[in-house]
Amino acid sequence: MSNIAGKSYAMNVITPVPKGWVTFRNRLLFWIVQNIQWNFIQKNFLGLRTLSLIHYARWVIIRTKDFPRLTHDQPKEKQDYNYMLFFSNFNGSWAQYVDSFSMAIPDGLDLLWNKNVKYPNSIPLQPFHKYITENQIWTNHYYNAYPLAASNDVKSADRVLAAVQQLSNDGTDDDPQAFKKRFNQTMMDIEHDLGQMAPTPIVSLSAATVRKRLLEEQG
Repeated sequence: MSNIAGKSYAMNVITPVPKGWVTFRNRLLFWIVQNIQWNFIQKNFLGLRTLSLIHYARWVIIRTKDFPRLTHDQPKEKQDYNYMLFFSNFNGSWAQYVDSFSMAIPDGLDLLWNKNVKYPNSIPLQPFHKYITENQIWTNHYYNAYPLAASNDVKSADRVLAAVQQLSNDGTDDDPQAFKKRFNQTMMDIEHDLGQMAPTPIVSLSAATVRKRLLEEQG
């Protein structure tokens, strides 16, 4: 599938937003979330810190007047609504991501999608799943520089690199026994970060069966 690259999945969701007060309120709210550390606002997003599967997530509101024109002669877009664009890259399956988001920051999602047309709230899950599915735009091309690396793999690689560089920089005057001691300690400190990058493991037997069937249909 074109929206999957290795362990990563690219999601694009576009939802209509009523013009006027609703658009103004949501744009103001986005600015507050990004720029002002008000506890009663920020507490709705604390759960994002628990989601290590997320690479990137962004919400943007595009007003009708912001739609580009190729030339000045091209008529301006006439739309009944403005639109909110949600972009995200993550590890794992579509259902895992949507469920995790809904469970981690349900109030935050309801805040960001507030008053969007037909938004059902993030809980219960089934209407929320349906809403995301109906408004998701398929990713025609998705490039991932490290397709076999999850976000945790990248974080582990950073820690391993830092530890090895520290070992190298501090060991210039060591005798062999002292270096061996420090080397062994470094390996113990980073052993949980050492691993081989590989394709995503099978989530379930049913998911594996569906994947096999799709591959057979494509081939």
